[in-house]
Amino acid sequence: MFKQVADGVWVRQSEWVWSNAVVVRGEAGLIVVDPGISGSDLDQLADEVDRLGIPVVAGFSTHPHWDHLLWHARFGDVPRYATAACARVAGEARERAQKMAAESASGIPLDLIGLLTPLPADGGPVPGELIEHDAHAVGHAAILLADRGVLLAGDMLSDVLIPLLDARRPDQVSAYEAALDRLDEAARHVDVLVPGHGAVARGPEVAARVAADRAYLDAVRRGDEPVDVRLDQDWLAGPHQSNVAQVRHSSE
Repeated sequence: MFKQVADGVWVRQSEWVWSNAVVVRGEAGLIVVDPGISGSDLDQLADEVDRLGIPVVAGFSTHPHWDHLLWHARFGDVPRYATAACARVAGEARERAQKMAAESASGIPLDLIGLLTPLPADGGPVPGELIEHDAHAVGHAAILLADRGVLLAGDMLSDVLIPLLDARRPDQVSAYEAALDRLDEAARHVDVLVPGHGAVARGPEVAARVAADRAYLDAVRRGDEPVDVRLDQDWLAGPHQSNVAQVRHSSE
């Protein structure tokens, strides 16, 4: 379950919506990115981290949705970073995130959810370049590990999830398209893409992920039904219709 996808980058996938927890080796130790989802997942991830024999020095949350705000005491009492906007929203919505976590998974340490601090300007112990945007969620961030040819994309560029627009905020399509422009530029310099949910992409698959999200958004903006294999999953019908309604409303 714990797979090394590049030098100093490991991924463990949960059965819950194919969620990917990522562990990155930095200069001072390990950074655990978006660990989850259930208590058993967190325990097994902690077992794998222990076997690496390298201390955890920090955590990182890519955005303020509950499934990306989790933690376990076995990772240690270390700083858990995010963008300033993500840390602010996570703090404001912490009780809601705890409730959603309790309803959706079991064995999660609820008291450790969403305890984030803004990443310092110099990046602190988190290696690579942060790519911050507001697609899908406020303060969303990807991490570009250019020296290792890896892009950690957060909840973007998935092979199983369509673009999920934030229905609470205006004109998410434009925000999403702007984010894709930035991620596309970053993706041109990597061989491995790790989405928040779904399979790790390699080689030509990386560009194909960007193209798929662009094609979906282009169709929705035109008012056409997207030709997208991800929509074969019945449970995505609701989110898709929410996207359609948001685009229709923003164009009125």
